[in-house]
Amino acid sequence: MSNQNFTGNIFIFYAFDIGDDINFKAIEQAQAIIKKPYNAPKYFRNYHIPISIELPHPHDTSSCISAKLHHFGVLSLIYKVPFNSNIEELKKDVINIDHKYQEQSVSDASTIFKKIEKYINNPNFFHLRTNYPVIQVDHNKELTSQKLLDLYGNTIASLLRFETQNLSQNQIQSMLSSAKEYYRGDLVIIDTEAAFIYDQDYEELLEIFEFATIQQVELQYFDQLLNKKLNNAYDTSLKKLPWSTFIPFANSTSNALLDLGKIRVDISVITERLENSIKLTGDAYFSDIYDLLVQKLDLDDWKISVANKLEIIQDVRSIYLNQIDSIRENLMNFLIIILIFIELIVGILHYISS
Repeated sequence: MSNQNFTGNIFIFYAFDIGDDINFKAIEQAQAIIKKPYNAPKYFRNYHIPISIELPHPHDTSSCISAKLHHFGVLSLIYKVPFNSNIEELKKDVINIDHKYQEQSVSDASTIFKKIEKYINNPNFFHLRTNYPVIQVDHNKELTSQKLLDLYGNTIASLLRFETQNLSQNQIQSMLSSAKEYYRGDLVIIDTEAAFIYDQDYEELLEIFEFATIQQVELQYFDQLLNKKLNNAYDTSLKKLPWSTFIPFANSTSNALLDLGKIRVDISVITERLENSIKLTGDAYFSDIYDLLVQKLDLDDWKISVANKLEIIQDVRSIYLNQIDSIRENLMNFLIIILIFIELIVGILHYISS
C-alpha cells in the first residue's frame, strides 16, 4: 500500500505585479492580445472580473492553463502538470517542477508584458511576484481521507514543505490539524508553502487559490510602496523646507509628503475592493478554504500592516499640513502688520507735508 500510485495534477499559481493599473478598453480596441472566453464564478463581484487571455506565440509551454490580466496591475498565471506516481516519488519531483516553472512563468509573463506595456500605467516588470503550488490527487473510493492521512500523512507534510526528509512530529501534527474533510470524503490541507487536495471535483477551488495569490502580491506591493513613501516623507521632514512652500497658493506644496494623501486614497480603494471582491457567506466549503488561505498566507497580517501605515501617512500628512498652515498664518499676520505700519508711515508723512 505504501507504493500505491496516484494520479492527479500539480497546479502552480503565479501573480506578477506589472504596474499601477491596466487599460482594458485600450487593449481590446488595439487587439494587442487574444482574449479567451471567461465565465467568472458567481462569488466574484463585477469590479474584479479580469480579462482571460492566450499566451502570445511563440511560447515554450502547453502547461499554462490560465493567463489573466487584472485591472489593478496584476498578471496571474496557472500551470497544470499531470502526474502518475506514488507519494514518495512525488515528494522528490515536486521540487524540480516548482523550480522549472519559476523560470517558465517569468518567461511567459515577460512575453505578455511586452505586448501590453503601452496600456499599463507606470509599467514595471516585475516589481513583485508570488507563487503557490497545489497538489491535487484524484479520489480513490477504496481509500478514505482518514486512511490516506494514516498511511501518508508524514510524507504529505514533507511534500507541502518541499522537504525530502520527514518533518518532526510536532510540525506534522500542526500541519495536519488544519486538514478539512468534506461530505464526499474529500480532504484539503492548506499550509504556508503549498496545499494538498484529495478530490476529483476541484475546478471551482482553483479560482479561490488564484485570488488569494493575487491578494498576497498586491498587499505586499502596497506594503513596500508605503515603506518607501514613509521613508521619503521622513527624509523630507529632516530637510529645511523651501521658502516657497509657505507662500499661499504656491504649487510647491504638491511635494512627496502631500502626495501621500492621494496614495492613501488609491490604496484604500483597491484594498477594500480586493477584500470584498468575493462573497462566500452562502457556501461553507469555499468559505472554509478561503479563510484557511487567508490565515496561512498571512493576508490579515499584511492588511493590518498596510492599514497601520496608511494611518501613519494620514498623521504625517496632517502634521505637515498643520505646520505649513501655521507658518503661512504667521506669515500673513506679519505681512498685515507690515502693511499697517506702511500705511501709518504714509499717513504721518502726508500729515507732516500738509
